[in-house]
Amino acid sequence: MNFVEELGWRGMLQDIMPGTEEQLSKEMTSGYIGFDPTGDSLHVGHLTQIMTLIHFQRAGHKPVALVGGATGMIGDPSFKSAERNLLDEETLRYNVSCLEKQLRKFIDFDATEKNGAILVNNYDWFKDFKFLDFIRDVGKLITVNYMMAKDSVKKRLEGENGLSFTEFSYQLIQGYDFYYLWKHKGCKIQMGGSDQWGNIVTGTEFIRRQEGGTAYGITTQLIKKTDGTKFGKTESGAVWLDPKKTSPYKYYQFWLNTSDEDAKNWIKIFTLKPKEEIDTIITEHNLAPHLRIVQKSLAQDITIRTHSESAFQTAIKTSDFLFGGGSLEFLNDLDDAEVLDVFDGVPQFVVKKDALREGINVVDLLSIHAAVFPSKGESRKMIQGGGVSINKLKVNNLEHILTSQDLVNNKYIIAQKGKKNYFLLIAQ
Repeated sequence: MNFVEELGWRGMLQDIMPGTEEQLSKEMTSGYIGFDPTGDSLHVGHLTQIMTLIHFQRAGHKPVALVGGATGMIGDPSFKSAERNLLDEETLRYNVSCLEKQLRKFIDFDATEKNGAILVNNYDWFKDFKFLDFIRDVGKLITVNYMMAKDSVKKRLEGENGLSFTEFSYQLIQGYDFYYLWKHKGCKIQMGGSDQWGNIVTGTEFIRRQEGGTAYGITTQLIKKTDGTKFGKTESGAVWLDPKKTSPYKYYQFWLNTSDEDAKNWIKIFTLKPKEEIDTIITEHNLAPHLRIVQKSLAQDITIRTHSESAFQTAIKTSDFLFGGGSLEFLNDLDDAEVLDVFDGVPQFVVKKDALREGINVVDLLSIHAAVFPSKGESRKMIQGGGVSINKLKVNNLEHILTSQDLVNNKYIIAQKGKKNYFLLIAQ
C-alpha cells in the first residue's frame, strides 16, 4: 500500500513537500500528528487526522501521536479569529489522559510490532525548558519576518482581535516539537490539516538550521460539507467521540443523515473500505437513493470503529424503535442515562410511583398525571380514534388501567400520540 496514493484517491491529500514520497518508499518512516488537549474529548473534526495515522500505519510506517500538554496551554492561532481561553495544568493533565484513551481505540500501539505507534506528550520536554534558554536556543533560529509571513499570522494581525505574543510563540513551540521528535524519535515527517502547513514548514526549517537535517511534511484537506456549512457541527453543537458527550445513537444519526454527495466523499475518508468496494456501494446507492445505502454503510463502519459493535446495534434498535416498528425490549438493557438519551428532546413528565401501584386509568394518566393531552375529553377522543399507544401497544379501551407492572426498566412508560409523537413518563 502506497500511503500518498491512498490519501490521493480518498480525496484527503492537500500539500506534500518535495522528497516526501521518496523517503516513504525508501524505508519504514516515523511520522507524527499533534492533538491539542483543549477539551476532554476529540470530536469528528479530528477524525481526518486519526484516519491519516491509521493509513500511515497500514502502509507500514510508524505513527507518532503527540498530545500537546504544553501547546495546549497556549492554543494554536492558525486561522482562528480569537485567542482561546488558557487552561490550567490540572485540567490539561485530565484532558491529555482522556485523549490518550480515545487514540488507543483507533491506532495500534503494540510495542512488540516494529511499526507499533507511540504516544508522546510535549509537556515532557517543555516542563523543564527555561524561558531564557528557549528564546536563546530556539528563538534565534527563526526570524520574526519569517514568522509574520505565514498566512495564519497575517490573518490574525489584520483581524479585530490581533495576536498575542503567547499565540505568536506557538509556531516556535510546534517547530521545536518536530525538531525534538526528529532528534530523539527519528521522526522525519509531520502531518496535519492544511491549516498546519505554516507550522510544519517552520519545523522543517528549524531542523535544517539547527543541525542541517532534512524533514518532510504532508497536509490533508480540511473537510467541509457540500452546502458550505462546517463539518462536525450540528444544531446542538460539536459531535464528540466521547459517548457521554455524544451518544452512539446520535453519533450514528449524524453520519446517517448526511447528504448523498457528502456521504459519497466521506465514505472514502472515514472508512478503510477499499476503492472497489466503495465504488460498488455508490453504484448500488445510485440505483436506489431512497435506501441511503452509502449513508448506512458509512454510519455503520465509523460507529463501530469509534464505539463498538454492540453500540452500533443499540443505535440501530433505537432508530427502529423511534422511526419504525421496532420493539422497546432493548430499553431493558440500558441504564437511566442511556434511556434518557434515547428520548432526548421528547416531552417528559413525572408520575408518582405510589399512584401506579394502585393503578391509574389511561385517560387520567395522559391528561391529569401527565399533560400528554390538554383535557380528559381530548384524551378520550384520541384513544377512541386509535391514536394512542402505551409501550408500543395500541390502547382502545377507555377503562384500561396502568400499574407499576407496565413500567419499562421499573421506571418508564412510553406514550405515543400518533406514530411519531413520543412522551416519556418517569415514575418517581
